[in-house]
Amino acid sequence: MATSGLPAFTAICMFPFIVLFIYLAFSYRMFAFWILIVVNYFLQMKDISLPGPMLLPNEMLQLLLLGIAIIDARQTPHFERAGNLMLLALVLWCGFCTLEVLNDTCDIGINIGAWYTGARMMAFQLLYIFLVFSIYISSPEILIKYLKIWAFLSLFSAIWTWKQVNIGLTQAETSFLYGPGRSTHLIQAGTLIRYFSTFSDAANYGCNAAASAVAFLIFGITSKIKNYRWLFIIIGIIVIKSMFASGTRTAIFCMFAGFAVYIVLSKSLKIAIPFAIAGFLFFCFLAFTNIANGNQQIRRMRSAFSKNDASTNVRDINRETMKKYMKDAPWGIGIGSGQKEVPANNKFSRMTTIAPDSEYIYIWLRTGRIGITVFIISMLIMLGGACYIVFFRLKSPSLRGIGGGLCSAFVAIQLGAYGNQVLMQFPNGLIFYGGLTIVYILPYLEPAWVELEKKKLAEQEERKRIKLEKKLASRV
Repeated sequence: MATSGLPAFTAICMFPFIVLFIYLAFSYRMFAFWILIVVNYFLQMKDISLPGPMLLPNEMLQLLLLGIAIIDARQTPHFERAGNLMLLALVLWCGFCTLEVLNDTCDIGINIGAWYTGARMMAFQLLYIFLVFSIYISSPEILIKYLKIWAFLSLFSAIWTWKQVNIGLTQAETSFLYGPGRSTHLIQAGTLIRYFSTFSDAANYGCNAAASAVAFLIFGITSKIKNYRWLFIIIGIIVIKSMFASGTRTAIFCMFAGFAVYIVLSKSLKIAIPFAIAGFLFFCFLAFTNIANGNQQIRRMRSAFSKNDASTNVRDINRETMKKYMKDAPWGIGIGSGQKEVPANNKFSRMTTIAPDSEYIYIWLRTGRIGITVFIISMLIMLGGACYIVFFRLKSPSLRGIGGGLCSAFVAIQLGAYGNQVLMQFPNGLIFYGGLTIVYILPYLEPAWVELEKKKLAEQEERKRIKLEKKLASRV
């Protein structure tokens, strides 16, 4: 034991805590689920350093939750809720990624370890997320608690952004900014910093903030409960404000796309018209005016509408280069095939060194035109099924608002993934694929939701009546 080293010593010290955690997870069914939500959100915070793979904590918690659900299936059977179009789409994508283990386009042999490392991040984690959310979001109370936790986590990131801007960066954040992030986060001759909050980078944060803010504002506007309405609207506005500090121009288009989707799903002119007008005015403010141009972050966002943007031109040149190589790789260069796996003298080694700058480009490089086609079809199937539920199956306006907000956020982050490599980054996978999963189980929750909403509205009216009585009594 004395020669086993620090890892063995750490494992021994952690063993009692692991036993306690497993006990709490089995004793309190939702304990591990809430831990998963919080842990997932902070995995890429610069001041948090994990000894193993970043995906490991999420994967262990998800498998633990699925194990608990299987053991507990007779008491609380919720597996039937997982039989839907989203499961079909995920099985299609995961099945294709499983076949990719046989892909040897680069003539380097089959590397199961490298393939699994890539496939679990690109595909299998999405299936775990779907199953966990299908099982554990089992009541309106849990749904509300989840949406609040998501909102407060986003608020924390907004506050952390304010801290970075006004107080300063931590040592770990400074090391990132002047090290790996120097070329992308210190711009305009070093006079403008793109802030990244608790996320891996500014693009990840900006796209997440845009998609999350879209959801929160829709939740707030459609909620009948006054406390929920103001909570989500206020947090949504704060998150949008902090989004500008990321300097992520794609985030603007994410917001527009998200709100556009909700205008269609709302089925209400009272909601659609204000959203459309606000979106149009915001677009005009950025695209056709110079108002607030003294602010560097706003100038940075305005450059998204410029056709002569240097970084966009570089991306276009890179993509043209990729197309020439990928003509000979219809199945891609292989999932898990990176710079370490593909030798420098290999024909496709160039594809492992060019930054894809987009999740869709990354998937295209690894799985080819066949793989990206399967991926897009899978995304359209799951999104189409969710939109159908919101548009035709849900009757409660406020629940339709939640469903519409989650669909809109999913579209927003997908658009972000077209411009940046953010879709499979933490915490986005769990938040937005988990959110779309929730849409599929909303019809099961609707009867209980309506009853809970009636109760909350009655309590709200009672508080209003008591407040009015006290006000009138004070005047006597």
